[in-house]
Amino acid sequence: MSESLTKHQDFGQSEPAFLGVEESLEGKRWLIRDADSRQTLALAQRLNVPEILARILAGRGIGLNEASAFLEPKLRELMPNPSSLIDMDKAAERISAAIVQNETIGIFGDYDVDGATSSSLLVRFIRAVGGDSLVYIPNRLEEGYGPNVAGLTTLAKKGASVVITVDCGTSAHGPLAEASKNGLDIIVVDHHAAEPDLPRVLAVVNPNRIDDNSGQGALAAVGVAFLLVIAVNRILRKGGWFDDRTEPDLMQWLDLVALGTVCDVVPLIGLNRAFVHQGLRVMARRTNPGLMSLADVGGITEIPSAYHLGFIMGPRVNAGGRIGSPDLGARILATDDIAEARKIAINLDNLNRERQLIERKVLDQALSQVEQESDGRGATVFTVGKGWHTGVLGIVASRLKERFNRPACVLAIDNTGKVTTGSGRSVKGVDLGAIVIAASQAGVINKGGGHAMAAGFTLRADQIPTFRAFLDERVRARIKETGIRPTLQLDGVLTTRGANLDVAHILQGLSPFGSSNPEPRFALSGARVTFADRVGENHVRATLEGEEGSKLQAICFSCTDRPLGRLLLQANGLPVNIAGRLRVNCWRGRSAPQFMIDDANPIW
Repeated sequence: MSESLTKHQDFGQSEPAFLGVEESLEGKRWLIRDADSRQTLALAQRLNVPEILARILAGRGIGLNEASAFLEPKLRELMPNPSSLIDMDKAAERISAAIVQNETIGIFGDYDVDGATSSSLLVRFIRAVGGDSLVYIPNRLEEGYGPNVAGLTTLAKKGASVVITVDCGTSAHGPLAEASKNGLDIIVVDHHAAEPDLPRVLAVVNPNRIDDNSGQGALAAVGVAFLLVIAVNRILRKGGWFDDRTEPDLMQWLDLVALGTVCDVVPLIGLNRAFVHQGLRVMARRTNPGLMSLADVGGITEIPSAYHLGFIMGPRVNAGGRIGSPDLGARILATDDIAEARKIAINLDNLNRERQLIERKVLDQALSQVEQESDGRGATVFTVGKGWHTGVLGIVASRLKERFNRPACVLAIDNTGKVTTGSGRSVKGVDLGAIVIAASQAGVINKGGGHAMAAGFTLRADQIPTFRAFLDERVRARIKETGIRPTLQLDGVLTTRGANLDVAHILQGLSPFGSSNPEPRFALSGARVTFADRVGENHVRATLEGEEGSKLQAICFSCTDRPLGRLLLQANGLPVNIAGRLRVNCWRGRSAPQFMIDDANPIW
């Protein structure tokens, strides 16, 4: 469940809690988005859209001038000149020269979805224009995050003279310096937070460089890679490379850009929103064998949405990097062989199931650890386990962050008892990546980096107490400084009768949903849970009934071990204020409205 945090005044005069919910079962204060009635009417009339859609737009501050572009984002209007990114032209010139001179281009990618999509995008482009490439994805357990000397040497021995690091490299000073000294031309394509001192390489293309003024810092690495592809293609065209060759349609690869953008949880606004909006249309054509096979093993039978990318396809691509062969994600997305794609998809599906079991075991142990600690209400949720699988640390940190509404860090001590690897996830308003970078600069940890909402780090086991204190002090200071607190933003109130199929279809017009464009949430005031039972491992399905007797089918995921799930199972027809999202549920060719329960608060 996504959350929002809002500022409040020290003297306590804050926005009134909606429906009087000061602290829900999920520990959140409910707030209603304020939508100006005149702005709502103007939007409805100008855009010829239903009032509920106009109200949501107005409540999110989207005015008349921006609304059309928001509802129907167009790449040609939002696409920047790639040259606006520092070092982009330098990188594009070297890559285009390598293609023309038939040099082998090495691609060193990260093992997550953003890295896999970035790597496969470059492979497909280079192949389409007649170039040659090699891909190297490091093993998470054996090599850790980012470029390393052994991996770069492997690419060089296989003939690469140019290496592009994607979704990594900005902080890899040592390995990249060594590779450059040995004759490799290194190009970093990344989006992670950068320190003032950058690696000494041919080019660092990263919109989050301190000296970059392109305004594209919200891009995922795959978005930066797509701009690089545009820049290289432009140089090749000007040089006459396509005079006797077919120039590729770059838009065909927006499905990869969409997948990486959604799964890296970057803000789905502006260019990112256009990437995903158009990319989903490309994906619906099922032209990429890998994406098609992932959709099939994931049971996707409808037109794909951002939800399918983030919760069905993405976890399977990630599974290879987490607990299997790290290159499986990049391979399945780059191949044109349908049989190979299907084989890899089945393998990734099995690995994802295994990953879920490992995640559940580590999460249970982490939760037990938090609950046993007397200071478990600190500013940061902090758990440490010996032998925990490092491939699931980020997922477990995300689960803990959602459970406790605080930044969470999960650390695994290796079997030697000396080396510790960790991953953290944050809440809006607390830049965890910056804090981890500060810890690295202060010598509190060996290495670390990330961005506002996520970070990774390594340290010695004896550094853990100091690092925990450092984190807690910085996070607590940030929370006190900004006055943030966990809240759930609601877009309005629905009745069970009003939460119908027509309204669910209307709400889809605001998609794709994701970071900075959350799926609309509504309150059902005083709904009665007339039926509820367990489904799957720990989900609850329910029937909600309004005062007028109309019924609405609902489901709440992963909740039976929390107060929310227990309330639903024990409500016995008593009235409950329920918050959640209205969706179209497609099953066996039939569509029906379904309410996805996120939170609740008993009235009795």
